[in-house]
Amino acid sequence: MARIAGVDIPREKRVVIALTYVYGVGHTTAEDVLSDAGVDGNTRVRDLTEEELANIRKAMDQYTVEGDLRREQSLNIKRLIEIGSYRGIRHRRGLPSRGQKTKNNSRTRKGPRRTVANKKK
Repeated sequence: MARIAGVDIPREKRVVIALTYVYGVGHTTAEDVLSDAGVDGNTRVRDLTEEELANIRKAMDQYTVEGDLRREQSLNIKRLIEIGSYRGIRHRRGLPSRGQKTKNNSRTRKGPRRTVANKKK
């Protein structure tokens, strides 16, 4: 397996698809990285040379991915919570923060339904 940005990418997939296994890299970013590195996206990961892998790693350095991106996002959320903004309060309460209605939906954020007496099974 090839390691890029601390992630083992699958050997049998095409490079453009395999790069999307890195957190923060989607299809468009993967294509941009490969064009910067001068690598064909249809090549399988197992067929890449060490030189091509080094070029891909070098091209990925200009993007914020994996641990740095996760840390940046969590710090942004903590900042919103700290300053007491509306979005921060929604994050603190575990409710949707982008304006969705919550009377009927948003079960993913709110969790399983709880009855008034909390006795229903």
